[in-house]
Amino acid sequence: MIRRAAALALALGLPLGAAASPKLLGFQQLDGWAADDHAAALTAFLETCRDLRDRDWQALCGVAGEAEDARSFFELFFLPVMVEDGADALFTGYYEPELRGSEVPDGRHVAPVYRVPDDLPSEEPWLTRQQIEEGGALKGRGLEIAYVDPVELFFLQIQGSGRVRLPSGQVIRLGYGAANRQPYSSIGQELVARGIYEPHQVSADVIRSWVRRNPVDGRELLWTNRSYVFFREVNEVPPERGPLGAMNRSITPLRSIAVDPSIVPLGAPVWIETEGEDRFRRLMIAQDTGSAIKGAQRADIFFGTGKLAGKRAGRTRDTGRMVMLLPIQRALDMLPQTLADPA
Repeated sequence: MIRRAAALALALGLPLGAAASPKLLGFQQLDGWAADDHAAALTAFLETCRDLRDRDWQALCGVAGEAEDARSFFELFFLPVMVEDGADALFTGYYEPELRGSEVPDGRHVAPVYRVPDDLPSEEPWLTRQQIEEGGALKGRGLEIAYVDPVELFFLQIQGSGRVRLPSGQVIRLGYGAANRQPYSSIGQELVARGIYEPHQVSADVIRSWVRRNPVDGRELLWTNRSYVFFREVNEVPPERGPLGAMNRSITPLRSIAVDPSIVPLGAPVWIETEGEDRFRRLMIAQDTGSAIKGAQRADIFFGTGKLAGKRAGRTRDTGRMVMLLPIQRALDMLPQTLADPA
């Protein structure tokens, strides 16, 4: 049994010490399952399922395109599997910000949004945020896409995508290009560690306000997050569509989540139950990733574009649980032992 558990941990991408514990559930055990809009989830699933390469997923994608009843499709061809690794469940939110910007520095808009440098290493860590910003390592290389507010650039990098509206009215859409492979750290947690705020007080707006009120200490605070993100222009995506996720397809507000792909297959349906101000009982699709999204019970909910979506995303930090929906044989193969009928 111990050897089986170790093999399972490796298959799921978990460390050998992790308590990999897959559990088969029945659909009736998913709180709120019957009341969800399964057709909306099916539409989001179809956005990326054609890119899945494994035969079982390809077969299911073909069936999905002809499904007349979305709920029946998921119940007939999938089994719910909950995987736990010993860590508490955590659901956060993200969104696509829209920033004011300029093609040249103009006072407030002084922070360059950089394209991916051609000498960025593919594996090892590169320059830190402080080295890039304070040292000006990328100046004069023609990598600037636009200029924005320095604080808003920081939050743009956390989200990984966004839009920049220029004075002319032109909108530049930005997608994730690459990162410097330095470790990500939460500046909200840093403010708590310094005794400036209590954990329940921290939000994106609170952080923005503090950094603006304390420009010198604020800049140093941002530098404690050594991670730095580079962007690419993705203006071929129509404005009414969501930004591109990790599968290079548009993601869907309130139906797409970012997951740890070493545990949750990208493209898989995932049932989430969250407890918080925005209480979710909803079938989502795993279509994105994030540097801070690690673990079997960790997900980032995509809320959409703009300020309202940003406010909802910023206040989301909820407990709950998430349950993968996997093709039937794939689900059975990953169980540590033969289980009784989950019904």
